[in-house]
Amino acid sequence: MRFLPTLLGDAYRIESDPIEDERGRFERSFCVREFEAAGLHASFAQHSQSWSASKGTLRGMHFQNAPHGEIKLVRCLRGRIWDVIVDLRETSSTFGRWQAFELSSDNRDQLYVPEGFAHGFQTLCDDVEVGYMISTPYEPKAASGCRHDDPAFGISWPLPVAAISARDKGWPDYRFPV
Repeated sequence: MRFLPTLLGDAYRIESDPIEDERGRFERSFCVREFEAAGLHASFAQHSQSWSASKGTLRGMHFQNAPHGEIKLVRCLRGRIWDVIVDLRETSSTFGRWQAFELSSDNRDQLYVPEGFAHGFQTLCDDVEVGYMISTPYEPKAASGCRHDDPAFGISWPLPVAAISARDKGWPDYRFPV
């Protein structure tokens, strides 16, 4: 695995190193030893998957408030997504900035999302499945988010939004600390 730093501190794009032969392909999607050697969190309490039927579906921007903050390892298992992270760590030099990545079943890249980041994605095709490894179990009372179109961040999405939950549409405007 190759751990590639992103523009946002502590977030990484992870490329696999597949072995291919006449049978097909084999690759590791996770290795405790390699994650620890890269200085990354390597214990995940929850593994989840989402499936979206339609191109343009938007999920996010989600995070959990302290003390239930979560680290995510995200991978597109089928299809293609535009995966977006926003640094919400007030002490970070990249606080308030966002970055996007195309993750797909073709490129097999993963995104390591640190605690203190909002995360969301938009499907770039129909029939998309995404897998998440999450450091802490879901805690409904700590669940929070910000809108995909919040002017505080100005995130550029590649497609018109075809489907989004009422909850994700209804997050209040983000307020930067004063």
